[in-house]
Amino acid sequence: MATSPEARLKELGLTLPPPGKPMAKYKMAVRVGNLLYLSGHGPAKISDSTPVTGRCGQDLSLEQGRESARAVGLNILATLRDQLGSLDKVKRLVKTLALVNSTADFFDHPKVINGYSELMAEVFGEDAGVGARSAIGTNALPGNIAVEIEAIFEVE
Repeated sequence: MATSPEARLKELGLTLPPPGKPMAKYKMAVRVGNLLYLSGHGPAKISDSTPVTGRCGQDLSLEQGRESARAVGLNILATLRDQLGSLDKVKRLVKTLALVNSTADFFDHPKVINGYSELMAEVFGEDAGVGARSAIGTNALPGNIAVEIEAIFEVE
């Protein structure tokens, strides 16, 4: 990738929200060697940090679910920058585990999580921004949030 992740963020016109704070007894991220493990993140509207809530297939359309997953991605980027000082210290996305709050008859979990995955590829590039991934549906998430994602990144 020719431009750095920080430069790509500017080129894309993206503004990151304030980094999240733990809502219980855990850390937002734990570094072990050159791996940074991020706790589960939910979506928040950039303007007022109100969580995006609802179930895909009931309250939210596929596109609204994708937007929620992208919002989770912005929160993850905010945590990465907070932990590392710069997104330029990310070498690659290694693994993503994504949960979609959905009805029993909703089967497009991977399409929802593409909102997050496409953002990572836009910021870090097609190689470094695309890692292994699982997209799972669940009948409930904390606070009725639409999407929760945890990730592992290789860092400098």
